[in-house]
Amino acid sequence: MDLCLSSELREAPCTPDGCLEPPAEARSLQEDGTSRPPGDSNKIEPSLHSLQKFVPTDYASYTQERYLFAGTKIVIQESIESYGAVVWPGATALCQYLEEHTEELNLQDAKVLEIGAGPGLVSIVASILGAQVTATDLPDVLGNLQYNLLKNTLKRAAHLPEVRELVWGESLEQHFPKSTFYYDYVLASDVVYHHYFLDKLLTTMAYLCQPGTVLLWANKFRFSTDYEFLDKFKQVFDTTLLAEFPESSVKIFKGILKWD
Repeated sequence: MDLCLSSELREAPCTPDGCLEPPAEARSLQEDGTSRPPGDSNKIEPSLHSLQKFVPTDYASYTQERYLFAGTKIVIQESIESYGAVVWPGATALCQYLEEHTEELNLQDAKVLEIGAGPGLVSIVASILGAQVTATDLPDVLGNLQYNLLKNTLKRAAHLPEVRELVWGESLEQHFPKSTFYYDYVLASDVVYHHYFLDKLLTTMAYLCQPGTVLLWANKFRFSTDYEFLDKFKQVFDTTLLAEFPESSVKIFKGILKWD
């Protein structure tokens, strides 16, 4: 089974408007890990530099975390200064599921969009497994996301993943018109936690799904509001529990949008 090759960063509760308060083990990992400013042109190969359209946020420190999925070593630049720059348990669980069910899911050349891609691990794995991936997140996350995607998929994946801004619930028809954009899979991991945009998240999930689209959602269940969201999710999607990881409290669900 493929594993994260470095110590796991355990999560601390946060909101999109606040900074993470790093747990002790995460602070120790940051101090011991490789740290450098983002977007340093001396550190980025010319081929990557020319493709990098978004500038990584200038966090005080980054660490290089190593993972192994699909027989490929993956290095993710992370920072505990932002929720969107850390790989959380739901992401590693979803990567494991994609890897173990690649043929069943028929990911080769499938059109995939990831909601809240963060540092990009799930999008990287989906790309390596052959999918045509669009990775989305908030503007301040896109620079580090694109850096990680390019670093890990260039010359490794048949389709170089695309990076796009997606603010949940805002200008969806303008930026992702249904007449132009169709996805076989919509992926999401640990997008449900203690924040104020859960209704907009559900609206976005439903909007991106058309007939034939499969939504795969992995989440660590931390708060009562997570289960409340799950109840609302089941009202909108025909929902199947695909996998559970009791050691990390992660569940993976398949959702098919209900059509009246």
